[in-house]
Order: sequence, then structure tokens, then C-alpha cells
Amino acid sequence: MFIKQLYTGCLSEAAYYIESEGEAAVIDPLRDIDTYLDLANERKATIKYIFETHFHADFVSGHLDLAKATDAPIVYGPGTTTGFEAQIATDGQIFRIGKLTVEVLHTPGHTLESSCYLLKDESGKDHCIFTGDTLFVGDVGRPDLAQKGSEITTSDLAGMLYDSLQEKIVPLADDVIVYPAHGPGSSCGKNLGPDTYSSVGEEKQSNYALKATNREEFISAVTDGIPPPPQYFPINAKINKEGYDSLDEVMEKAMRPLSPKDFKKMITDKTVILDTRPSSTFTSGFVPGSISIGLDGRFAEWAGSLLPFDAPMLLVAEPGKEKESVVRLARVGLDKVEGYLDGGYEAWQASGEKSDLIIDVEADELMMDIPFDQNLIVVDVRKPAEYADGHLKQAMNLPLSDLTDPGNMVNFEDNHNLYVHCAAGYRSVIASSLLKRQGIHNLRNIVGGWGKIKEQERAEIVKETSVLN
Repeated sequence: MFIKQLYTGCLSEAAYYIESEGEAAVIDPLRDIDTYLDLANERKATIKYIFETHFHADFVSGHLDLAKATDAPIVYGPGTTTGFEAQIATDGQIFRIGKLTVEVLHTPGHTLESSCYLLKDESGKDHCIFTGDTLFVGDVGRPDLAQKGSEITTSDLAGMLYDSLQEKIVPLADDVIVYPAHGPGSSCGKNLGPDTYSSVGEEKQSNYALKATNREEFISAVTDGIPPPPQYFPINAKINKEGYDSLDEVMEKAMRPLSPKDFKKMITDKTVILDTRPSSTFTSGFVPGSISIGLDGRFAEWAGSLLPFDAPMLLVAEPGKEKESVVRLARVGLDKVEGYLDGGYEAWQASGEKSDLIIDVEADELMMDIPFDQNLIVVDVRKPAEYADGHLKQAMNLPLSDLTDPGNMVNFEDNHNLYVHCAAGYRSVIASSLLKRQGIHNLRNIVGGWGKIKEQERAEIVKETSVLN
């Protein structure tokens, strides 16, 4: 028996490869399928099944391309309707992989079709369960996504989730390993724990949702305080249900090198210029109108949340990072890349074309200016919960996720001096690029964000105390 968790940090997503006697299965694959094909080839195994726990909302699955490459059937749980050929399993149905068996456990609640896969070892003993978004480490799947467009409510789904957990998972032995589809940072739950796997026994002891003593208490616990889902979730769920173009077709169109002259010709009012270089590099110079979302952060999640899915896109990347940028965009369904700037920003700069920049300042400069600049506005782009935990009293909370909605924009005046910050600096550069794209140029990015601001505040307090003493 061979089991491998294939974890993708920027999406907090876990796919799985299981194998026995030269037969393999892949659970919840990402859209770029080479990892699974290479692993099977390396181990001289044949991928026999592709198991999907549900219609994922936070990434585009690789089920279609993987099925085409392997001729393996795509398996979903009961009640699933797809726009492509798939095998719809029944509750309790058994699939064999070498000497292993996989039992389908229908567990509606996160979505109606959600199912878990219970893996039994060569002796028939329950070994592990692949829980999808039904059960996480320290959390459970949010029950507010699948009710849109139907009469079913979030509370209805939460009740279903309670029944699924109590009837299908809680009765399992404590030593059964729990392999969820997501880890810390995922928006598919409220607050996932720090680990990417656990056990049934550990979750019974520590998971707040499994500690609920009855159905009503559970519903209240899991529905209270659910943050709004990222805007791209329903788009990705629809793509996964209906189908999509192959990644090869997307790559063929996107991996087209463009000279600065040709790049400029392709820019229209609707074109998105996406710059995937590190935020610290972006601020020193970029193609005017570019949006910064660096590969060094939660790239795919922010791209899916902030960029339009129906607009043509041009790419600026570090030379050699173009393919990675396109693949990671495709993971969340952003397929309209029409080419990239050959030679990167350096080629644009060398061609003599006009450039833009964002002024970086240290936290001490902000703290020095606050008492004297009456036009100064501190823009805190962190999440409301982060803002509530501590902020400058002068700061306006304008979460990054809201910056694409004109209705949420503040009417900044020309004489306003904006100082933009987040927690550490990644999101504030994204925000600054979006603000500049909307014509707001009198701004500065606080290097190091709230972390550095707090350090400066502490330093000021120490300084004042030493003077008094």
C-alpha cells in the first residue's frame, strides 16, 4: 500500500495518490496533471480511478484532462449531475485498487453531492478516510456555498453535515487517519488547524464542531461567523460541474512571447496586465496600469478573487516564470492569457516605454508624518477581523477583497496623501496597484505593514519612557 499527499500551499489544497499492486487512484487532482502521471510512471502503475469528493469551488480540478490521459473513469458520489461523462457511485459502493478497497460514503452538507472515500488495507481494516471538505483538521466544511439558486438554506445544509459526520465518520475507529482536501488558510472552512492530516480520534477530542452535543448546537456553531466566500468560488464550482478547455490548449495560447511593441499594441481598455513578480520588485517599476499579484504569496486565491474571468490578460513575469504563472492562473479558471512580455519588465524598460512606480516608505516615516499631515489617510487593507485585533486609530479599513467593487471605493481627493498597509506587505502592493489603476496615484506603500508599524510604536514608547526616566 502506497499513499502520498500532494499538497499545494498557495491554494491550501491536498490531492492524493493511492496505489497497490500496480493499480492507482487519484483523489481531487489539480488541473495541472503531470505530477500524477509522472508519479504513476515512476512507480510503474496504472491510474485506474479518479475520485472527486465534490464540485470544488476554490480551484479547477484536473479530472477531465487526467481522464483523457489515462482512460480512467471519473467517480463522484450520489446525487451528482455533470456536463461530462462520469460514474456516479452509490452510497456504500466498493472500488478495488490492487489489494485495497475504497468505500464511498455519501456525506452531504458542505455540498449535496459531497462524499468521502474510506480506504481499507489488504486485511480489510479501515486505514484512512479522504474527507474532502466534509471534515478538516480542527474544522468542518462551510455549509453556505451550495444553497444558492435553490430553496435549501445554510441551516439545512449544516443539519445534513451534522448527520453525515455523526452517521459516517464519528463511528469510525480512533486510529483511522483523516486526509482532508484542504489545510490552513483555506476559505472552505472558518479556521482550519495548522496540520494537513489528523485522525478520527484526534478530531473527536479537539474539533469544535465534533464537540457539539446535539444537532442544534452544531448548526449554531458552524454557521456563526462564516466570512464571505471569495468571489470566484461559484465560477470555479460551475467550471468543475460543466467542463473546461484542456490545459494544453490554454498553454498554447498563453505561452506566446511578445516584444514590448507587440505587447503595447495588444493593450485595450478591457485588457488586464498582470505582473507576477515579487511585490518588492514590482514597486520599483512596472508597466503602467499593471496589477501586481506576486507568485510569492497566495497567488491563485487573490487572482481568482480580484481579476475578471471574461477579460483578456497579458502577463509580465520574471523570465522563466511565465509557465508557472499561466498554470497557477489556470488552477482557478483564469484562462484568457493572450501572451507574455518577452524579456520581462527589463525589456519594457530597455525599449524606452513609459513606466510607473509605487513609493515604498518605512513605518517610521508614517509615524513621523501622522501628527503633522492633515491630509494623511492610512488605508488598512487587511481583513476586518485582522483590523479588529489592532490598528492605528487613524486607519480606514478597506479590505483588499473589496477593492474591485467601485461601490466600495472611497472618494479620495487629489490632496489626500494615502499610506497603504496590510500585515506584512504583500496585499498592500496589490492594493496600491489597483488604486493606481483606478487613477489614484498619491499613495505610498508601507514596507513590512502592520508588523513594522507595531515595532515602531513599541520603539516610540520605549524612547518616551527612557526620556521620562
